[in-house]
Amino acid sequence: MKCRFTHFFKIMPLIGILRGIEPNEAVAVADAVVDCGLRIVEVPLNSPQALFSIEQLAKRFGQEVMIGAGTVISVPEVIAVAEAGGELIVTPYARGAIVKKAKELGLTAIPGALSPTEIAEMAECGADAVKIFPAEMATPAVVKAMRAVLPVQLPLIPVGGIDSGNMAAYWQAGANGFGLGSALYRPGDPADRVAQNAAVLVARMRELI
Repeated sequence: MKCRFTHFFKIMPLIGILRGIEPNEAVAVADAVVDCGLRIVEVPLNSPQALFSIEQLAKRFGQEVMIGAGTVISVPEVIAVAEAGGELIVTPYARGAIVKKAKELGLTAIPGALSPTEIAEMAECGADAVKIFPAEMATPAVVKAMRAVLPVQLPLIPVGGIDSGNMAAYWQAGANGFGLGSALYRPGDPADRVAQNAAVLVARMRELI
């Protein structure tokens, strides 16, 4: 599963976070972001009927797009995501047991962390990448300092407050990609608006890579 993540993340190092998405709009919104170039989509589990949305998206895209869950906070949730067809497990904070279970099930694990100690611990647990969260608390200068002492092969993905205006600073500091939340999608946004947001963000990313 790491190979699939690495492949898709190399094509477009952005993860689309559809927090609050309703199952009846999940496919249309995901179609919009995929059409704009994203290849990794996350449905946070605190969204309405999130597992149903994940199941729908996994069936819709098959092997063409990596679909997963965010805000995963327990081992049973990892199992439920796998059963729904999800391939990606993203946590809001550092939890080694969740990373280990995800890897045991052959899933990609991207735990959240904020300090060098947490990031190193997650890498030791087998994390495929680490979500720097909340990015508002880790300025580009902080990311640059951490990047200097962390394994170069470990992708660092700032999440939280990322938009087209600050992507360049984080990228130059050593970030390997980004998770896109409210800059991409807010609950209730129609697919055409999400497509417009995605187009701007993808264009900015392509300027940087």
